Amino acid sequence: MPALTTTTPTNTEKPLRDADLIVGADPARSLDALFVNAPLRDYALRPRVNDYTLPVLGMAYIATYARQAGFNVGILDAEAHGLGIERTIGIINAARPRWAGMNLLAPTYELSARIAAGLDEGIALVVGGHHAKAMPERVLADPRMARLRALVLGEGEPRVAALLADESRRRELPGVMWRDRLLGTPVVGMARGRDAGRWLSPDIDALPLVDRVFLPQDPYVAGDGRVEANIVGSRGCPYDCGFCGAAVSANPDIKIRTRSPEGIIEELETLNAEYGVTAFRFVDDLFLGAARVIKPSMEAFTAHRIGERYVWDATGRINVLHRADDAMLDNLADNGLREVALGIESGSDRVLASMDKRITAEMTASVAGRLMARGINVKGYFILGYPGERREDLDATVRHIHQLWDVADRLPGTFRASVFEFRPYPGTPVWQRLIQDGHDADQMLAYGDVDLTDQGADESMRARDEFNFSVGIQFADTPLAVLRGHLADLTREQHTRGSAEKTAV
Repeated sequence: MPALTTTTPTNTEKPLRDADLIVGADPARSLDALFVNAPLRDYALRPRVNDYTLPVLGMAYIATYARQAGFNVGILDAEAHGLGIERTIGIINAARPRWAGMNLLAPTYELSARIAAGLDEGIALVVGGHHAKAMPERVLADPRMARLRALVLGEGEPRVAALLADESRRRELPGVMWRDRLLGTPVVGMARGRDAGRWLSPDIDALPLVDRVFLPQDPYVAGDGRVEANIVGSRGCPYDCGFCGAAVSANPDIKIRTRSPEGIIEELETLNAEYGVTAFRFVDDLFLGAARVIKPSMEAFTAHRIGERYVWDATGRINVLHRADDAMLDNLADNGLREVALGIESGSDRVLASMDKRITAEMTASVAGRLMARGINVKGYFILGYPGERREDLDATVRHIHQLWDVADRLPGTFRASVFEFRPYPGTPVWQRLIQDGHDADQMLAYGDVDLTDQGADESMRARDEFNFSVGIQFADTPLAVLRGHLADLTREQHTRGSAEKTAV
C-alpha cells in the first residue's frame, strides 16, 4: 500500500527534494503537462501553520484523464507543501513541461499571476477555475499571462487532453479562449455540429476513477487513526446562494449530473482495497442536496452494507433534510453517515432571505437537532458581515451558534461551528449587486491575510489558516474590528469545545 500522510507532521520527516514534490509523472519521459495548485499565500514570507489542506480533486481528475489518454503529466501542489512563489516557479521551470496548467481562484489570483510571469519562454500555459470563468477577458489581458495559450471555461477533462494532443484544435473546442496575437482581442473556440455537450459536460460515470498518486495528501491518516479520503458524487448545484461561485446563475453551462450509486460504491471499495480507507468525505454540493439523489444512493449503500464497514461525511441542504422523514434520517445513520456539513450562514431570517438560502433559523435548529439525536455530527458554516447585515442580525447569528452548541450538549451527536468573514467572489450573484451599488472591482479583488492573534485567536486558528483572508471592506453595519472580535471569540470557543470532546473520547 502506498505511503500515507498524516494530519500531524512529525519532527523526523525530512524535507522533500524539489523534483520529488511533483507527483504522478514518469521521470523517465519528457513532461507533457504539469498542473500547479498555487499556494494561498507566499509561504516563503510566513510559513503556514495548518496541518492539512483540501486535496485538488478537480485537478487530479484532469491529470488522470490526460494520463489515460497517453500523456505524461504530474501535479505540483504548492499549497499542500507550503511552498513560496519563487520556489514554485523554480520547480516548474526545472521540470520543463510542454504545458503548465493552473486553477485560478480569486483569493490566489495574484500569486498565480506571479507564477505565470516567471515561467520560461518554452512553457505554454492553460488555465481554468472559478476566477478564469468569472473574469476571462481580464485574465487574458493581464501582461503577466503572456504564456497563456488556452483559458478553459468549466469542466476541463476532454478539452485539456485535446489541447495536449494538438494546440491548433482549440478553435474547435467550445469554451476555450485565447488572445489573438495580432489583434490583441479574445478569441473563443466553437464546436462543430452538436459536439459541444460532450466537451462541456463529460459523462461523469465514464470518467476514470481519480488516481490518488496525483494527490499528495489524500488518502491520509486522520487523528482518530482512520484512513480517510475525499471523493465527488456529483457535479453542479441547482441552488443560487448569493455568495457562492457554484451558484446556478453563475454556471449556466454546467449540466447538473450525479454519479451512479454503483460507481460511487466502486470507488469506495477500490480506495479501501488499495489504501485501507474506511472513512470518506463527499465534497460536492449535491450528494445530500436532493431527495432524488439520496434515496437511490442509500438503497445501494444498504444493499452493499456500507454502514457496517465505513463511515462518511457529506454536505447537506437544510431545506431538503427538513423535508426528510424520520425513516430517511434513520437510514442515513444506519448507512454510516458520520457528519453533515450545513450551510447555515446566519441566525437572521432577513439575511438568509437576502442570500437566497431558502431556509430559516428555525429550520436549521430542527434539522441539526434531528441529525444529532441520531448520533450524526453536524458542522455548520457561518458568514459574518454579509452585505446588508445589521447589528441585530449579527447578534442573532452569535446567539444561534450558542443555541446549537447547547442543543448538542444534550444529544449524542456533536456540533462544530466554522465561522468566516464575508468576502466577495467575482461571478457570484452578490458580486453583481455590489458592483451595481458602486463598489470598486479592484478593491474587492484585493484579498489579503487576516491575523486574528491580536484578538486572542492563536492556537484556535490552527487548521483554519488557509481560509483566513479578507478584502478589508466593511460591507455590513458592524465595523470590521468588532466583527473580527466575534470571529475570534467563536473560533476560540469552538477550539476549546473540540479539545474537550477529544479528551472525553
